[in-house]
Amino acid sequence: MFGKRGTGGPGITPPKGFGGGQKVEPKEPKPAPSPAPGPAAASKPAAQEPKKAAPPPKPKTPAKPESQAAPKLSAEAKEKLDEIKVNVFNDLMEAVDLAELSSLTPDQVREEITDMVSEIISMRGLVLSLQEQQTVIQDICNDILGFGPLEPLLARDDIADLMVNGPNTTYIEVSGKMELTDVKFRDQAQLMNICQRIVSAVGRRVDEASPICDARLADGSRVNVIAPPLAIDGTALTIRKFKKDKLTLQNLLQFGSITAELKAVLEVISAIRLNCLISGGTGSGKTTLLNCMTGHIDSAERIITCEDSAELQLQQPHVVRLETRPPNLEGKGEITMRDLVKNCLRMRPERIIVGEVRGPEAFDLLQAMNTGHDGSMGTVHANNPREAISRVENMIMMGGYNLPSKAMREQISGAVNIIVQAARLRDGSRKITHLTEVIGMEGDVVTLQDLCVYEIEGEDANGKLTGRHKFSGLRPSFWDKARYYGLEEKLANALKFGGGL
Repeated sequence: MFGKRGTGGPGITPPKGFGGGQKVEPKEPKPAPSPAPGPAAASKPAAQEPKKAAPPPKPKTPAKPESQAAPKLSAEAKEKLDEIKVNVFNDLMEAVDLAELSSLTPDQVREEITDMVSEIISMRGLVLSLQEQQTVIQDICNDILGFGPLEPLLARDDIADLMVNGPNTTYIEVSGKMELTDVKFRDQAQLMNICQRIVSAVGRRVDEASPICDARLADGSRVNVIAPPLAIDGTALTIRKFKKDKLTLQNLLQFGSITAELKAVLEVISAIRLNCLISGGTGSGKTTLLNCMTGHIDSAERIITCEDSAELQLQQPHVVRLETRPPNLEGKGEITMRDLVKNCLRMRPERIIVGEVRGPEAFDLLQAMNTGHDGSMGTVHANNPREAISRVENMIMMGGYNLPSKAMREQISGAVNIIVQAARLRDGSRKITHLTEVIGMEGDVVTLQDLCVYEIEGEDANGKLTGRHKFSGLRPSFWDKARYYGLEEKLANALKFGGGL
């Protein structure tokens, strides 16, 4: 441990400028969490305070802070509280031995920091309400142990994206719409410190020498950092947040992204080991949809995932997760997505899942799909299924393969069975807009047929788009494969009630 407050223990020393470190003062901070009404009342409650400190949850205590919470909302009071936080934080840094902190558990560290902050507030003679004091303590604990001002936003489950544009501007995306928050950082140094804490947790670094970094949080949320001098107005931090509860196709049905019939067809596609590409624009929900579809893979199968930053959260017991590695300062040691996909073939995979296909690894994934690894999946950036085919073709060419266009298209048509198109509509909602089957080749053209298309019909009074998923009525070419897996009846019922067949 690092000693008790104000006693000069091994871990804590009294901060400078606290009046010689008198011993009477450290005893007062124990009841300090209650509001200090004024110097006159301090002597009377002093004897009764220890009794009040024992039962913290009291209905009467919150009543006072609530009345004092109104001034806290004013810009002047908020600025004053921010100044107090900075001063208390600086005193804490002088008083705490960081080497001792590292030997304690997070709960112990939080408890010791809480005691020290309460003592510093008391020694400085600061008059704060209970709510204000708890806010100061919470913010400083978050700053030292967590992600500072971002902690309250990361705790919310309704935020999809979190965008920090320098220390003074933070936006969030809620229900598909951008919102400006009042979250601010003390300065550029605090923001940069939090960014370094995030990326160092996954063995990466960000600084002036290496100003761009992709990383992830512990829950798989995607993180991108770009620092000065590339970011002119201060470090830009972007977090694509994952929900705490892992989404399923049933959740997508509840959100209105799919219908019950389309849900059943997607379940069949996952179960009967069709090779699938999930296509869509940025923020359309490709990774979420990929996660949902993998939920219907047989638990006995061996699955290997390859990602730039590990985001997929597969529920099966036999999963091997692989992640790329950026080059070091000397430009060496890089492990690319293509290296991972090629190595997968030596790991006896039954399914290979590539988080995002964005380069020459597309060719290796197609080869894997063609050589017995049925049921492999990946996501690709494209605005429609036809464009997804062209994108894959372009990515193969990026690898320097001098293949004729027809040969590449034959490779694609032979490997990919289904393209699922996701889109974010202008009202912020996310929909599965196309379920498209790859049939084969006609001359030099890859033949596609739409099994289901989302048709927009109008807009309601609240500005929400209305529409429906319309099945084409065509018999899918994977009908025989569904029969082989015993899912012919499920597919038939889905297509029948969906308007197909």
